[in-house]
Amino acid sequence: MYFRHLDKVLKNHFKKRREILVLLGARQVGKTTILKKIFPSAFYLSVDNEPVRRNLNLFDVSVYRQMIPPVEKIIVIDEAHLLDDPGRVAKIFFDQIPDKKLILTGSSSFRIKNKTSESLAGRKIEYYLYPLTLLEYLNQKNILSIEGFPILENIIKKENLEEKKYYSFDLEGVLDNLLVFGLYPALVNQPNDVLYLKNLADSVVFKDLLDLSLIENTQVAKDLLTLLAYQIGNLVNYSELATKLRVDERTVKRYFQIFEQSFIIFTLPPYLGKKRDEIAKMRKVYFYDLGLRNSLIDNFKPVNIRVDEGALFENFIIAEILKENYYSGLGFNLYFWRTKQGAEVDLVLEKDDQLIGVEIKTHHKKLSKAFKNRFPWAKLVGVNKENFL
Repeated sequence: MYFRHLDKVLKNHFKKRREILVLLGARQVGKTTILKKIFPSAFYLSVDNEPVRRNLNLFDVSVYRQMIPPVEKIIVIDEAHLLDDPGRVAKIFFDQIPDKKLILTGSSSFRIKNKTSESLAGRKIEYYLYPLTLLEYLNQKNILSIEGFPILENIIKKENLEEKKYYSFDLEGVLDNLLVFGLYPALVNQPNDVLYLKNLADSVVFKDLLDLSLIENTQVAKDLLTLLAYQIGNLVNYSELATKLRVDERTVKRYFQIFEQSFIIFTLPPYLGKKRDEIAKMRKVYFYDLGLRNSLIDNFKPVNIRVDEGALFENFIIAEILKENYYSGLGFNLYFWRTKQGAEVDLVLEKDDQLIGVEIKTHHKKLSKAFKNRFPWAKLVGVNKENFL
């Protein structure tokens, strides 16, 4: 069963509102697939098609009307970020062809966010599609058919997570495979496809970012992304990265931002309890998908013989919680907490009067007392490979 958490939200969009539906996400996360499932009769304009791109870039409503059969009600402009000005195109559709419902997709939020913010103010609703969640993967593989957001919900609802859970399938085996090959939808039917992941990594840097003219030096960009792949779960030091790459710090910061805007990496800011001994500025970096990360460092060895198993599991849990938090609409703010003396909590969830510290370890370990000593009203839970689901 092809299940995605966004199914119901996207299906109900035009039932409740007229605004343009903007679906953003990395390459190959299934944007076109989910739209074709939910809107099977929609009319698609792929900007990858040069005549389509050329005609849309004319910004002429009479041309647009000729491109679309009169009977079509829902129009999808696929890969809209490749247009010269996607916001201007969308505004013409919205204002001058009001009988059509418009959907935009984009593999990079960089141009869409920077070129549509003014022209589409009040005219669009953005949705984000990420690589599969664990639950989406298990559903699509027909391993486990349940809905919800179990990892995040377990952390929120339970004071103490059970130390071991039992299922009718090999959860640890599934997890260890996902830590290596990731959760891109193609891998549901093409398991352990190293060639696919390597081509995906190349296309992300070479095709997408070059097509958008966002980077001048491809080698520096790929070297930076590779360095970040080795540093998952660590603090980002722009000066140190610039020194290693022999480029200026501004270039590193700009490329880093592009990688974030392109849904390749994300960061956690530090949680500040207004104490001088807490890390106050630097962020920790993670990858949205571990298969892409492992392809960048060319390491697809089994988890049990790797030195980075702990970092992989931490990245996996935090990425899952980030996705579940978004799809569920629970609205937690995500942080990490660390003092200059070395006390640390991998993930902090904060919303209203709720404060939850999450220590992520591959195996059960005694929880640190430092976080509870600093924030006695907070909840602290330990997540490991045996109790996370």
